[in-house]
Amino acid sequence: MTMATTPATTVLYCADPLGGRRVDPHFAAEARALRAQGATVALVDHDALLAGDAERAVARVPTAAGGVRYRGWMVPAARYAELDEALRRRGGELGTGPEAYRRAHELPGWYDTFAALTPASVWLPTAPGAIPDRKRLAALAAALPPGAGVVKDYVKSRKHEWHEACHIPDLGDPEALHRVVSRFVELQDEFLTGGVVLRAFEHFVAPEGAATEVRIWWRDGEPRLFTAHPDSPLPEAAEIPARDLEPVRAAVRALDCPFVTTDLALRTDGAWRVVEVGDGQVSDLHREVDPGLLTALLTDDQSTAGS
Repeated sequence: MTMATTPATTVLYCADPLGGRRVDPHFAAEARALRAQGATVALVDHDALLAGDAERAVARVPTAAGGVRYRGWMVPAARYAELDEALRRRGGELGTGPEAYRRAHELPGWYDTFAALTPASVWLPTAPGAIPDRKRLAALAAALPPGAGVVKDYVKSRKHEWHEACHIPDLGDPEALHRVVSRFVELQDEFLTGGVVLRAFEHFVAPEGAATEVRIWWRDGEPRLFTAHPDSPLPEAAEIPARDLEPVRAAVRALDCPFVTTDLALRTDGAWRVVEVGDGQVSDLHREVDPGLLTALLTDDQSTAGS
């Protein structure tokens, strides 16, 4: 009598653009950890996917792969939907569907669910390179509390150009608002995603000896891994009290996406706030975290939702 075996998890990693038969070096350690855990690694051509050629992007994915997960560089939501369609034509299916990916990946998809836990935000759909005029920006900013703000698109900010293209000292100053937003749109160029987002600025503090932001990796509504934000020079993640984590857990479950990250920071009044939400497939891992801790979340198919 033969025993039934559980098929190995298949994870799609971005191929190295300089050598298409191996994993992109940024994710190579993760791929090795996955293989050591008995999973199967397949390759996706990220450049072809971004160029709109999803069929070429999945050419190295085995046919009839069944359920698969993606783990790699960010993909615009429309391109992710094309990836899903191309895989389905080959007998594969992404564990996170296109609608769930968009909800977690883009701020308008997750904002209402997290509104009580995150800085106030408003947005304006904008094509890459199109700078909203002063009047439209002023009207948008008027919906936020008075004071400072930040600008980003649906996915990314330019926080490394803080004074030039991110921080707005006074949302009520139409000239400064237009100047910072214009520079942000200019620097984002073709990579501007969705539109312009304005957010109220909140002051955060770094817990002693820990990163300013804690990245929490959620599987099926449960917090499974706590890491420092990947931009932090400090590898330690601060401990978040259970009373502060519980409303975040409720919001993650309400969002109803299988693999999510939330970035939390401690406001100066002692409240933990959600700075960002993301799809875990395209969220970066701090360089000093053991990649096996993350890949265990990809290979573990046991749902803990509701526990």
